Amino acid sequence: MGSEAIKGHLDSLILAVIAEGPLHGYAIIEELKRRSGGVFDLPEGTIYPALHRLEHAGLLDSEWNTETGRKRRVYRLTRSGGAKLGLDRVEWQRFAQGIAAVLQPPARPATS
Repeated sequence: MGSEAIKGHLDSLILAVIAEGPLHGYAIIEELKRRSGGVFDLPEGTIYPALHRLEHAGLLDSEWNTETGRKRRVYRLTRSGGAKLGLDRVEWQRFAQGIAAVLQPPARPATS
């Protein structure tokens, strides 16, 4: 899927992945790819600026971690991030229902 198609939804997708538990950037990329069945195979250059933006907005928090012997920044959802994700989910449901209603062919009346 092209970056244009995902543009308005990337932040919500990242928040949803991190809501399951703290992750470092590459793990976020892999989880987005896994959950989407490969549809969201995004480059690091797309994810890291979004992570920095979300952290700056107070929706994510991060800390350096060296658990695996490798120094990585691990991101976690803040309370504000959880609230934003909840709102995004409601908004997405309305949006998806609206799109489906328009794209579905109209029901044809039954003929006797």
